[in-house]
Amino acid sequence: MTRPAAAPRAVVTERVGAPVVTEAAPTTTGTTATTTGTTATTTGTTAAVAEIAPARGSRLGNTGLALLVGGLVVALLAGFGLGRLGSGTRPVDRTAAAPPVTGAAVSAGDGHQHGPGTGAHTHPGDGAAQVTGLSVNAGGYTVQPEARTQPAGVRADYRFRIVGTDGQPATRFAVVHDKQLHLVVVGRDLSGYQHLHPTMAADGTWTVPLTLARPGGYRIYADFSVTAADGSTVPLVLGVDHQVPGAHTPVPLPPAAPRSTAGPFTVTMTGTPTVGVTVPLSFRPDGVEPARLERYLGAYGHLVVVREGDLGYVHVHPEQELVDGTVRFWLTAPSTGRYRAFFDFQVDGKVHTAQYTLDL
Repeated sequence: MTRPAAAPRAVVTERVGAPVVTEAAPTTTGTTATTTGTTATTTGTTAAVAEIAPARGSRLGNTGLALLVGGLVVALLAGFGLGRLGSGTRPVDRTAAAPPVTGAAVSAGDGHQHGPGTGAHTHPGDGAAQVTGLSVNAGGYTVQPEARTQPAGVRADYRFRIVGTDGQPATRFAVVHDKQLHLVVVGRDLSGYQHLHPTMAADGTWTVPLTLARPGGYRIYADFSVTAADGSTVPLVLGVDHQVPGAHTPVPLPPAAPRSTAGPFTVTMTGTPTVGVTVPLSFRPDGVEPARLERYLGAYGHLVVVREGDLGYVHVHPEQELVDGTVRFWLTAPSTGRYRAFFDFQVDGKVHTAQYTLDL
């Protein structure tokens, strides 16, 4: 919409901003129309002068006639110039021309999703950025356990807090997969996997019963999304070591295989993990109709992948629905080496865990 009061400012803006070529084109078209009209007027006026000249020739003479014609030409040129100025004073409505601001679709689970038919692909930051849980602090938050050791085979309450940079425990957490915080426990030899859900007291202390059957070292991961003061969420995975005293005999890592036994089920994994490429991994409990698979913590399954050696916790994107009757995840392997994958699923109200070795 043209606003008369803003017209002079718009003209100045357009002329200072030299690159506005596309917006000058309509002005040129308008000027051409004005020029055409002026030319027609000039032609008609010239004809009128031609008709007047003979009638006045006897009284004015050549000098007077020249002055008359010159004056008319000056007047016409002035009108032509005003026509050009008038056609160039239309301000440009940049608001109407601006494209709408759009955002990518966000998955309900973790802020990432893939459309039907998506194949192996890459994302910016694929690689080392996929590994978390290597430190007790990240993103301005620190996990502080009350104890970092416990006896083998004894059930003990594991207590900890998530503390911010101000030294105060965080108490505002977003609900992800039906829980505010997921606690994952894995032995240093990648055995002894547990997926637990502690409860938080009003003072920000989390508590969960924990039993570790065998002596040795363990990594405990706190997987959560804290809610910042501005309402945004910050997803984090913090890792802390835990020790069970006693003689430790490492359990050899089983060889890589596409099938794993979980309770009464044999679960088949399909997909080829590839370093630096996001690929789909699908899991199907053999002999189980898709209708028997139940949602567990808001999804049809959960997958935890831990790297051998540094116990890096690899981020995995879940699909929210079954894909061709299978539970599908998207994995980006950050490096060569061996990994252990733990797939949780629920059938008839009971949770089972299938475990796999990935050798890249």
